[in-house]
Amino acid sequence: MKKMFLVMAGLLLLFSACGTSVNRVQAGSEADLSGYWNSRDVRIVCDSLIRDALSSPRVDQAIRAMGRTPKVIVGRFRNESSEHIDTAIISSVMETAIFNSGRLDFVAGGDVRDELREERQDQQAWASEETVASLGREVGADFMMTGTVRTIIDRQGNRSVRAYFVRAELTNIETNERMWIGENNEITKEIRQPRNRL
Repeated sequence: MKKMFLVMAGLLLLFSACGTSVNRVQAGSEADLSGYWNSRDVRIVCDSLIRDALSSPRVDQAIRAMGRTPKVIVGRFRNESSEHIDTAIISSVMETAIFNSGRLDFVAGGDVRDELREERQDQQAWASEETVASLGREVGADFMMTGTVRTIIDRQGNRSVRAYFVRAELTNIETNERMWIGENNEITKEIRQPRNRL
């Protein structure tokens, strides 16, 4: 009986050691496990680009010239890096912060705009006259925000250095003139892999 108990206890310890362990990490803490793009990198890049956009003399000039708050639509942030980066997170963080500053207004674009148009079209057939949303009443955007993420990787032996370059820009939709261009190249990481032992 004692032998069976020891075998069962040993199996229980073995299986519990193989289980998944989860530790919650506080937002903003220094968690960089792989050396790849992560949430802290998004925060660093977006904070600097947002500060740059909101303090831009050209943005001030455009707002004064229009006499109203310019409307912005978010276009594509292209991932031209060597790894998977969800650029929708970058554009969403920037859009939220700039919108909440009160300096620029955003209009819906992409999938959201398509859903809204579909709903308006659907209302034409199914909603009452008093509540139906009118067609052709969208507010046009003055500027489009777009951007890119690129990486440069330098490797030698078990060491590599990964540098990120994020560029964002606001372009006048009517004239194609750039209103603001911002770049962030603050994220550089040195990664050391363990040497293979034979």
